Amino acid sequence: MLPDVAATDPQRVGRHGMEITLAVSQGYEVHREPVGKRVTALIALADDPGGGIAGRTAP
Repeated sequence: MLPDVAATDPQRVGRHGMEITLAVSQGYEVHREPVGKRVTALIALADDPGGGIAGRTAP
């Protein structure tokens, strides 16, 4: 079963993985594996307190 975002339910315990992934990532991919699945997320890291993105040079 591939991951999905569950409907909002304040009584739900667990199953918040995709919600967290979507909140902190710029994108993601899901691939089926012979056993289970693999989720790869693209996350920008702040390089400085001003919010610069790591690995990018200023213009």
